[in-house]
Amino acid sequence: MPTLTLGFSPCPNDTFIFDALVNHKIDTGGIKFDIVIADVEELNRRAFEGSLAITKLSYHALGHLLNQYELLNAGSALGNNCGPLLVAKRPIAAHEMATIKVAIPGRYTTANFLLGLAFPKLENKVELLFSDIENAVLTEKVDAGLIIHENRFTYADRGLVKLIDLGEYWETQTGLPIPLGGIAIKRNLALPLKKHIDQLLRLSVAYAFNQPEQSKAYIKQHAQEMDEQVMYKHIDLYVNKYSLDLGETGKKAVHTLFYMAQQKHLIKPYDGSIILA
Repeated sequence: MPTLTLGFSPCPNDTFIFDALVNHKIDTGGIKFDIVIADVEELNRRAFEGSLAITKLSYHALGHLLNQYELLNAGSALGNNCGPLLVAKRPIAAHEMATIKVAIPGRYTTANFLLGLAFPKLENKVELLFSDIENAVLTEKVDAGLIIHENRFTYADRGLVKLIDLGEYWETQTGLPIPLGGIAIKRNLALPLKKHIDQLLRLSVAYAFNQPEQSKAYIKQHAQEMDEQVMYKHIDLYVNKYSLDLGETGKKAVHTLFYMAQQKHLIKPYDGSIILA
């Protein structure tokens, strides 16, 4: 059986869902994985290079890579009230938004895509590692910051104010859960293998839901100094029924995101399958 490169982030939602798969708590049928753990924008970049067989990707990045990758039904981060937040040290009026300098967690993140939907004239952006964005705002290196992951739970305690919740913006516009990131697989792999990987990932997510204590050590290993309460808030926010299977609502949300991106010429039109059938 093959050894496949597998990329995911050190964030609690990813280590939670992949723990059983990579630590042999479920039977992989002889498939081995060469693990790459990196920030999601680094994973996006590696996918553009085509160096990962299976990887966590921002949906925005996947929109540019549909000729190389297709989305698995399991493993996605979709949900309600879990979108990226634009924060600052002070309230910023709507007429100022086009001219402010904003730190973003990566060009190809879904967060940046949503920022572009809400503020299409905002072009003065600086790419930073997501965990550095709060400090960049606090030290006034930028006027505002686009935060994701666990920073949703810490920005207010550090004296920052929310300018807009881009998840709420998306839900108001579409009435659908917000697609943030998913697990993509190389199109050139054999279809039976791709379906087997999709099933293994679903089993790994189910194992994590059914035995949450079993994944704690692996999550903590990669969560650095994150408070345990924040760690589990993070998981609760991003891991849900859509992580087991996109279902019809999840698929509709993904197709809507790509349709809107194509309409705004943010990605090229693609006529093939997006999600593994």
